[in-house]
Amino acid sequence: MAFVTTTDGVDIFYKDWGRKDAQPIMFHHGWPLSSDDWDAQMLFFLAKGYRVVAHDRRGHGRSSQVDHGHDMDHYAADAFAVVEALDLRNAVHVGHSTGGGEVARYVARHGGPSGRVAKAVLVSAVPPLMLKTVENPEGTPLQVFDGFRSALAANRAQFFLDVPTGPFFGFNREGAVVHQGMILNWWRQGMMGSAKAHHDGIGAFSETDQTEDLKAMTVPTLVMHGEDDQVVPIAASARKSIELLPNGTLKTYPTFSHGMLTLNADVLNEDLLAFVAN
Repeated sequence: MAFVTTTDGVDIFYKDWGRKDAQPIMFHHGWPLSSDDWDAQMLFFLAKGYRVVAHDRRGHGRSSQVDHGHDMDHYAADAFAVVEALDLRNAVHVGHSTGGGEVARYVARHGGPSGRVAKAVLVSAVPPLMLKTVENPEGTPLQVFDGFRSALAANRAQFFLDVPTGPFFGFNREGAVVHQGMILNWWRQGMMGSAKAHHDGIGAFSETDQTEDLKAMTVPTLVMHGEDDQVVPIAASARKSIELLPNGTLKTYPTFSHGMLTLNADVLNEDLLAFVAN
């Protein structure tokens, strides 16, 4: 397996498929998953002739289960370590959920200044801020995230079944077609990672204000969000992000869930390709 070691000694697992002279697309996964969550997109874009790269965030998947650095600054720095090691240039960075926050911080702090980013895509992404505050009344109350932490600490295995069985894919909606394989694959990815990383990651994705990151993203940026997202509500995320991005485009999907990149990969892949190729 392929790893990059960061400056603070963390081994980051990555996949690198396709011709090394092709335009790279780098995928950033959501909490508490791994690079495997991008299988449908990586196979699709590989077949279209792109170089596809994805990594497991520290503490997730096959990367080191360290007890530190579970915050957006380290997430972005780790992504940059992979980019530098592979010398990725003119890359498109695509992030889902927490991975969207990672992309925003990466582009603002590392990718933009280094001149390595061509475009960015935020899919069901957490920026600018998930937490409900006086300035962000559309956000989610702190008690909800405290509940996540408590459920994770009490019985992580059950919690990681409840999330995909319910709100993540919208399988709790009346008439929804439930895909058991997707639920089990979500559980498998989650249980590969570290409980410490997942616990700390809840604070990272919910309490990090990324307003300034979005303002600094001058590259063309596509924001994709399901209007029936029960995990990251569109009013507090995509609709605010598009107002902050200097060069952003918003595309919404009326009935799609938070897990639309997997559940509706056929639709999203074509829309991603249209943005990447043009």
